[in-house]
Amino acid sequence: MMKTSTEKQWPIVRFRQDLLAWYDAAGRTLPWRIRPEDRQSGIVAEPYKVWLSEIMCQQTTVVSAAPYWRKFLEKWPTIQHLAEAQRDDILAAWAGLGYYARARNLHKCANTVIAEYGGCFPNSETKLLKLPGIGPYTAAAIASICFDQPATVVDGNVERVISRVYQIDEPLPKSKSVLRKSALELTDPDRPGDYAQAIMDLGATICKPKNPKCDECPWSFGCLAYQAGQAAEYPKKLPKKQRPTRYGAVFYLEDDEQILLRQRPDKGLLGGMMELPGTDWTHELPPVDHWMSQAPITRNWQALDDNVVHVFTHFTLQLQVFSSIGPYQSDGVRADLSDLEKFALPTVMMKAIKSARSTPAE
Repeated sequence: MMKTSTEKQWPIVRFRQDLLAWYDAAGRTLPWRIRPEDRQSGIVAEPYKVWLSEIMCQQTTVVSAAPYWRKFLEKWPTIQHLAEAQRDDILAAWAGLGYYARARNLHKCANTVIAEYGGCFPNSETKLLKLPGIGPYTAAAIASICFDQPATVVDGNVERVISRVYQIDEPLPKSKSVLRKSALELTDPDRPGDYAQAIMDLGATICKPKNPKCDECPWSFGCLAYQAGQAAEYPKKLPKKQRPTRYGAVFYLEDDEQILLRQRPDKGLLGGMMELPGTDWTHELPPVDHWMSQAPITRNWQALDDNVVHVFTHFTLQLQVFSSIGPYQSDGVRADLSDLEKFALPTVMMKAIKSARSTPAE
């Protein structure tokens, strides 16, 4: 006997209902989140706050992002304030959060929203996608959470959940289009904002990469990977390529509790950030003379015994730190050691400074 359309749809309806019921009872309370009970009190999600949180949480955990989110709102409580801020101040406030293109795009996006939309974020995915730094996931998140648009959010957590529910054997990233299509099928049209946050929470707290809590999952009733006893084996992924190593050097020059800094070019990795003067980063370990040819001044440099190692997304960087203390004449920025938080210093440079300060120069 042929199934009716209602019978065909009931599993999807149950997926939606069970997930939202779980979210209403057990979803996370986050600084920027408007929970269902908040909505009942008339509180609505503010696009500026949601946008800021979504950008910060890209490639960053909620725990790490939350203090930055609060700090940004204290300094720049509205998008108008952020647009009027100096970009270097934004980069300085972002320092330590990584993926610094996000900070540069924050400033660009804020100015675009002010100039083209009168300070109000557009309410459609299509228009949101045209803003600097906003990709498909962020556009869908803002559209659904802030404007109740039936947009489908697909991040790493959602991909993991969907791959397990449907037991999709094609490995990532080849399976992205299939995963997105399946995610779209499940998206709830009546509570899109709550659904978006619910499925993200499901991936973050229950359907974890390792040791998923399947016995607590509202979708275990229909999860094919769980029923096959293989939840932890999904999503399938192509073998990771070995991360290459690059080599470089930086020069720590201190005089009267001040150190020499310079600004990196806008384009490229760590664009617009501050740094210790240094060399180019090469795939092969060069002779020391090559590094010395790029020193900011001629000096009796002391090489620190231990290299600074920092892992970027696509490579590992090994930095040799050379140190010298005493008066100097050189172009660049003199930064007070007691005031370094005012400068947009990325984590790798803070590591190098800490290393140099813990090893007194001879």
